[in-house]
Amino acid sequence: MSTISDAVTNPPRRSRRRHPNKPPAWLAYVQIAPLTLVLTLFLVLPLIMVLIVSFFDYDSFRVIPDFVLTNYKEMLFSATIWRTLWSTIRFTLYVLAITAVLGFLVAYYVAFYVRRPGVKTLFFLACAVPFLTSNIIRMISWVPYLGRNGLLNDALVSTGVIDKPLDMLLYSPFAVILVYVYLYTLFMVTPLFNSMMRIDKSLVEAATDAGAKPWQIMMFVILPLCRSGFAIGAVFIITLVMSDYVTVRLMSGGQSASTVLLISNQISLLQYPAACANAILLLVVVMSAIGAMLRNVDIRRSL
Repeated sequence: MSTISDAVTNPPRRSRRRHPNKPPAWLAYVQIAPLTLVLTLFLVLPLIMVLIVSFFDYDSFRVIPDFVLTNYKEMLFSATIWRTLWSTIRFTLYVLAITAVLGFLVAYYVAFYVRRPGVKTLFFLACAVPFLTSNIIRMISWVPYLGRNGLLNDALVSTGVIDKPLDMLLYSPFAVILVYVYLYTLFMVTPLFNSMMRIDKSLVEAATDAGAKPWQIMMFVILPLCRSGFAIGAVFIITLVMSDYVTVRLMSGGQSASTVLLISNQISLLQYPAACANAILLLVVVMSAIGAMLRNVDIRRSL
């Protein structure tokens, strides 16, 4: 009886000896040290410098290292800044909606209708071939197609669909959105395809046996299981569109604006503190959008 009570009151101590096959704890820190160093040098420190410079003063010829809030006051109370930011957000929302629909349809077809793995590989290789060239070259290739005397207008006029060439096809918000969709749809297709390939096909068969219609299977089985894929694709689309200015400059003909294009113009005018303040605003908006989206979706399922 005393032996049992002693065992309860004084349980045996666990051995602290390390398992012979378990790697030492310091090895994990050594493995992540190179990546941590790279991220610190090329991401964290530049962001800190941008934040510091955003509080500097400036004139027409120089940057004055003084702590002022003028840049943020002018930015927050400027109607032009907010209109430009809304233009950037609007482009992002349009592109996100279109690429989500196109990416889902393409990924669904490849995942559920293409049976042979070799055909799937060839399909993705064909989609990746345009990425072997520069984005600028690919977007400029749309100019002779969408121009007033381009191939599309000539075809529409010659077939009698329209009486005169359309001006809205090029150097317009339509052209900007079209090129964005063309450039970035694959970034939505790939994570959606990855999510769909993880879906257990027996779930679809069970829903079919239970009498569910195809649209019900799509709405209540496929789409909920693709949430992480949509989230990862949305992260790519949001960051790529909101950080791009070349497409807006070339395809809008100066008729549309974006925050990054505004930052580029400020840098060309040597207004570095104002450009840094706008960069901080854009970073806050992008991180807030991504954070709000990932708060409700666990993307680790698709990683």
